[in-house]
Amino acid sequence: MLDRITGMQVVVKVAATGGFSAAARELRLSQTMVTKHVAEIETRLGVTLFHRSTRRLTLTEAGSRYLESCTRILAEIEDAETEAGAGRAEPRGTLRVNAPVSFGMREIGPLLSEFLDKNPEVSIELGVNDRVVDLIDEGWDLAIRIGRLEDSSLVARKLAPVRTVVCASPAYLQKHGAPRTIADLKAHNCLEYTLGKIIVSRRWPFGRKADIVAEVNGNLRANNGDTLLMAACAGLGLIYEPTFIVGDHLRDGRLVPLALDHPPIEMGLYAVYPPQRAVPAKVRAFIDFLLERFSPEPPWDRGLKF
Repeated sequence: MLDRITGMQVVVKVAATGGFSAAARELRLSQTMVTKHVAEIETRLGVTLFHRSTRRLTLTEAGSRYLESCTRILAEIEDAETEAGAGRAEPRGTLRVNAPVSFGMREIGPLLSEFLDKNPEVSIELGVNDRVVDLIDEGWDLAIRIGRLEDSSLVARKLAPVRTVVCASPAYLQKHGAPRTIADLKAHNCLEYTLGKIIVSRRWPFGRKADIVAEVNGNLRANNGDTLLMAACAGLGLIYEPTFIVGDHLRDGRLVPLALDHPPIEMGLYAVYPPQRAVPAKVRAFIDFLLERFSPEPPWDRGLKF
């Protein structure tokens, strides 16, 4: 006989995700094992839990009643274990963290050694990419996101502000002159980031509410901010990027910040994670650690005078 508690967890996940394969990914089981759990419960109870079709999966009436009972029982088990372990809520286990490429490499990676020294029972799997990952489907405990968060079912904790700046190399400005207004940007070669949700290709927003838009054009577009940074340093054009990417180059003069007639936008740095009755100690510890390192002033903004 398969474990009954695991079977209940499987039913809850299948109902929540709408499919056996999605539930298998979240539970880190094979789809075959998920199917076996559901089949055994149906055989044992003599009922059908799910209506199956090629297009969708829905609960039967009996399945709805069983799901309600499973949800209650699993919550009571979790409460009992939380209460029993209240005195040993020590961070432990593997923490799977996802972050944007440039930020992950610059600001998260260098901090991991210190965090792991402070939390010897934790190991970390860090994933860096610039697409928005699905935390639940892909099994991430926590993601670092930059921007203005849209409404979602995720829990978000703001870690720091993220400033942006339009800048260019001294060589470019000597050759082409410096724009004075956002309208002037149309006459310049503006290098564009293609994965942005706010600063998007051909439209650069300005102002406190990001509601003033400048139309721009350029001969280079890329899905990575560091690629654009290198091109700007080589004198190809203007870039509009967060200060955590361009800060070192502004400090040493390889890039020059541009003062325009409208201020650049400010975004936020967030830690986001799935809602849970009890947030794992490893997740709480990592968020608290980042808050300590990024407050009161983010390290990437120190020494910037604009």
